[in-house]
Amino acid sequence: MTLHLQSAQSLCLLRLSAIGDVCHAVAMVQAIQRQYPHLKITWVIGKVEYQLLRHLEGVQFVIFDKSLGWRSYLQLRRALAAEKFDVLLHMQVALRATIASTMIRAKVRIGFDRARAKEGQWLVTNHQVEPLATPHVLEGFMGFAKAIGVQDLQPSWHIPVPDADVEFARGIIADTDKVMVICPAASKAERNWLPERYAAVADYAANLGYRVLLCGGPTTLEANLATRIASETRCEIENWVGRTSLTQLLAVLKQASLVIAPDTGPAHMAVTQGTPVIGLYAHSNPGRTGPYLFLDHVVSVYPEAIVKQYGQQVPWGTRAKGQDLMALITVEMVTKRIDQLSQQ
Repeated sequence: MTLHLQSAQSLCLLRLSAIGDVCHAVAMVQAIQRQYPHLKITWVIGKVEYQLLRHLEGVQFVIFDKSLGWRSYLQLRRALAAEKFDVLLHMQVALRATIASTMIRAKVRIGFDRARAKEGQWLVTNHQVEPLATPHVLEGFMGFAKAIGVQDLQPSWHIPVPDADVEFARGIIADTDKVMVICPAASKAERNWLPERYAAVADYAANLGYRVLLCGGPTTLEANLATRIASETRCEIENWVGRTSLTQLLAVLKQASLVIAPDTGPAHMAVTQGTPVIGLYAHSNPGRTGPYLFLDHVVSVYPEAIVKQYGQQVPWGTRAKGQDLMALITVEMVTKRIDQLSQQ
């Protein structure tokens, strides 16, 4: 069923995490804004994700800080006590999101279709999006826009970045520079490629005339991985891991010529900036979670991993399991993609 919002005045979006997913959600929000420019939009979002999107135009944010435990729900209730929304888009399948949604008053509460509405989501919604057999996460999110009558579902992004952060990035990468950025770390270590292979790809790119930068967050895992990669390279590599804010990183990714990353948030951040991404995938289906505009450039061993583990067709969102799956990706697979992009 499609709902039309010509008379609606307010909409609440519940999507707390993660970085890649909120990047997908931005495209949906901005599709809604194109059709319903009058609509007041409130987004309940995670604390880290807010740092990336806090300058988004026409959106009021309410931060859900999960580190507060049960107090985070009370804080959310207090923040929205005076609000009753015409529509809630409940876009996160997680128990904490299901509980958080009970703090949000709304007449129409839209969730995923019954097959995807896990973690009790179906108990707290009264409308569902159209079922999709094999959607990319972004397409699944666009189903919410479609459910409220949005007709132009072509994704596009405008994530504002402060001028100071733009200048910061231009100080690192000039407009004319040929730069490959490697964002080597995913949220789980098993999704990271081998450091010596990242290093071999860095050397290969340097021989093609690229400057090579390492970028990423401030965690110990990311810092250690970057140090190992830098120690393995023969070329000069610039290590910016942990030295940028999220909006500075977004600006750096925009300035880059090419990004290499596993299944991680910065890959999707680069997509929002139109920068080509070579995604490295073994555990998850890139058709579902890959860099949306650059799926043709993905290096994926996911099909082989699935066949080896299950030997048969599996549900669309099935993850392959194993600590060593990324080792199935060879240096030659990645350099082949670099050559293809360099010739375009």
